[in-house]
Amino acid sequence: MASRDMGRPRPGVLSGLSHVALAVWALLIIAPLLWTFLASFKNNTEIFGDPLQLPGALRLDSWGRAWGKAHIGQYMLNTVVVVFFGTAGTMLFGSMAAYVLARYRFVGNKLIYYFFVAGLAFPVFLALGPLFFVVKQFGLLNSHVGLVLVYIAYSLPFTVFFLAAFFRTLPETVAEAAKIDGASHTRTFFQIMVPMARPGLISITIFNVLGQWNQYLLPLVLLAGDPDKWVLTQGIAKISTLAGYEADWPGLFAALSMTILPVMIIYIIFQRQIQSGLSSGALK
Repeated sequence: MASRDMGRPRPGVLSGLSHVALAVWALLIIAPLLWTFLASFKNNTEIFGDPLQLPGALRLDSWGRAWGKAHIGQYMLNTVVVVFFGTAGTMLFGSMAAYVLARYRFVGNKLIYYFFVAGLAFPVFLALGPLFFVVKQFGLLNSHVGLVLVYIAYSLPFTVFFLAAFFRTLPETVAEAAKIDGASHTRTFFQIMVPMARPGLISITIFNVLGQWNQYLLPLVLLAGDPDKWVLTQGIAKISTLAGYEADWPGLFAALSMTILPVMIIYIIFQRQIQSGLSSGALK
């Protein structure tokens, strides 16, 4: 037993400090989320009183006001529609582009890939002005179609960058065997390569869902003229402004909780797949 213990690496000081730092970071993230959720069941007196005080009663009226009066239900439906089609389009076009750039050699391959990578370094707020006029010129301003197309273009650089590296790690022998069996390039991609790249696809899909769900600048510019088509981030901004005038802080925190919970549930469900996709891509 003693020899076995001597062979095991002992945790050093840096390992202990890293665990402490992670614990502090987790506390800084979890504490505000938990406080926001509990504040949605409080009244104004309890919210501005002791911050550590639990709600005196389980008040659900603030959730009802946020859903109906503040139109969170409509904003959430709009967000789900936009994010669903935006993520689906991003994954379809991004995976196909990444596969071609990673597995095929042709003139301009590297140039096209570097154009995608350059998009990662371009701040989105610098393109808001030209983007507004381009979308307006196509007649897609104040429409979910226009926002979905912009979301796809906005998310493609990171998607292509991530998946291209992942597709390069897949074995060439499988694609060659499919070619010998008479499979077309399209069939090889959708029936063989996509299932093999499933961990990476799931990981980048979740990242795109989170990024598009929390996007604020693009909807603010492209959907400013039609409140009925607003997404959650615009609705929360409006509610936070009205809360100061109406003193309905519980309604604000209820709306925030409704915005946070779906994303948290998605992450909890797919947590293992995300970690598997990142680790498998790194190990390969």
